[in-house]
Amino acid sequence: MTPQIDPRAGAAVKAADRAHVFHSWSAQELIDPLAVAGAEGSYFWDYDGKRYLDLTSGLVYTNIGYQHPKVVAAIQEQAAKLTTFAPAFAIESRSEAARLIAERTPGDLDKIFFTNGGADAVEHAVRMARLHTGRTKVLSAYRSYHGGTQQAVNLTGDPRRWASDSASAGVVRFWAPFLYRSRFYSETEEQECARALEHLETTIRFEGPATIAAIILETVPGTAGIMVPPPGYLAGVREICDRYGIVFVLDEVMAGFGRTGEWFAADLFGVVPDLMTFAKGVNSGYVPLGGVAISGAIADTFGKRPYPGGLTYSGHPLACAAAVATINVMAEEGVVENARTLGASVVEPGLRELAERHPSVGEVRGVGMFWAVELVKNRETREPLVPYNAAGEANAPMAAFAAAAKKAGVWPFVNMNRTHFVPPLNATEAELKEGLAALDAALSAADAHTD
Repeated sequence: MTPQIDPRAGAAVKAADRAHVFHSWSAQELIDPLAVAGAEGSYFWDYDGKRYLDLTSGLVYTNIGYQHPKVVAAIQEQAAKLTTFAPAFAIESRSEAARLIAERTPGDLDKIFFTNGGADAVEHAVRMARLHTGRTKVLSAYRSYHGGTQQAVNLTGDPRRWASDSASAGVVRFWAPFLYRSRFYSETEEQECARALEHLETTIRFEGPATIAAIILETVPGTAGIMVPPPGYLAGVREICDRYGIVFVLDEVMAGFGRTGEWFAADLFGVVPDLMTFAKGVNSGYVPLGGVAISGAIADTFGKRPYPGGLTYSGHPLACAAAVATINVMAEEGVVENARTLGASVVEPGLRELAERHPSVGEVRGVGMFWAVELVKNRETREPLVPYNAAGEANAPMAAFAAAAKKAGVWPFVNMNRTHFVPPLNATEAELKEGLAALDAALSAADAHTD
């Protein structure tokens, strides 16, 4: 698809946006959203014809890129056949999407409850856990993100929670492992794993095991920094949950559907949760869809007891048709394998080479097509490039980096002191190298603010 240059149309789109659209997570008068004219594959472009390599995959959901023809055709065919239908009925696209997802989930997570996105998937997973156990508290980690709805944002461990945190959501937080900024004074991954598990179990004992319904963790935390857990940690959490009768919930909204080089990140660690949330990559974000994959034991709780929850658009036919097409495309085109192979052979070595060359890079970490670059002011002290939750002038170094990346032709995913490298999973080797070269140029702007 060739970008069409039409600045007048772009100006009209921008004017209507600024007049009427209320944007999420934003001070409305301080933002300047780009007017997007089109997108295809790993790229999108504005009305001036400038193209950007999308290193954000939308919001980490366009796992097969933009406008994949097979998925677009599937949505069109479903719209011609049955545009919408209530969730209480059995329809082909919904049943087939559930079957394909259940084939790929670990263990016995064979029942699928469909939602409209990741946040409401988390809401329903927590509700299921509380009803299944008869308990109230839920443990979640600092350095986490679980969504913007009321329960989900209270489970979140980053500053986006603060404005909505009423301290009445039944949430208790704990520190998960992160060796680079260890809260446990660890020097090795083994120490970090053991100390983080001891800290979690101590928290449970002091909170009262009989009061805790669930522990929720992102299998690999996403916007918090893509911190791959050390070997043995998730297995240790699984064992703790079993010992105390606590439901183990893994949030795979961002990490699922190939992002880590496996269908689900849980497969990297050989762990089976009791509930698993998903969204985003399930249909590459083409039509909103999320869900909860449910274990046999929890599904049985609601065998003869009604589950008190639902959504008008649960398992929407268009969204499910997009999911069926996306999963089939991923299988047919080897998208998961591509993420695994090029992540290891191109992305990881490329990012590590940038780390050696740029003093602003404190650490790179990740797996598959799921990577973060930690930016620092001083490598030795690991002082962050900007203060925690910085805004305005205090965040100027990160803003300068983001501007340099856009000038170089890539759209970065910047969050606090990190830039994430999360391209579409079917990006080519050439596209990945283009992204690495652009980051190389942009990091000079961050280097200018180091000691």
